[in-house]
Amino acid sequence: MALRIGTGYDSHRLVEGERLVIGGVEIEHDRGLAGHSDADVLTHAVIDALLGALALGDLGELFPDDEAEWKDADSIDLLRVVVGRLRGAVVNVDVTVICEEPRLAPHKAEMSALLSEVLSAPVSVKASTNEGLGAIGRGEGIACIAVALVDTGDELQRA
Repeated sequence: MALRIGTGYDSHRLVEGERLVIGGVEIEHDRGLAGHSDADVLTHAVIDALLGALALGDLGELFPDDEAEWKDADSIDLLRVVVGRLRGAVVNVDVTVICEEPRLAPHKAEMSALLSEVLSAPVSVKASTNEGLGAIGRGEGIACIAVALVDTGDELQRA
């Protein structure tokens, strides 16, 4: 057994006229996240954590934002593509979404269940604020940090 860990980070600006999708869940809000795809900050961070665990690049390399194919893409579909490329099984994922608004507590269980189903592994979804500090603290955007543990099934190599 060889365990590999990866971290992911993403952030997007909150703007009027966009849908707000976090962790595959559409949330009613007066603003949404700006981005080339659906701008799902949580799912993007999870994708980068998984790719990082196996040294497979990052979200922007796999799904470039200058390619029309990915315009308005559903990030859960992008996650499914990444899962299909993984050499190994996801052990677990832990994420923290950082935002002042909206309140995510009513949506965390649904996010966790959806992501756990796609990954066939437990996903812990937490939410925090930035306590009024910086752009996120002023409510200008949302960020997410993710950590993923993947078991490649390989024998651990020792130096």
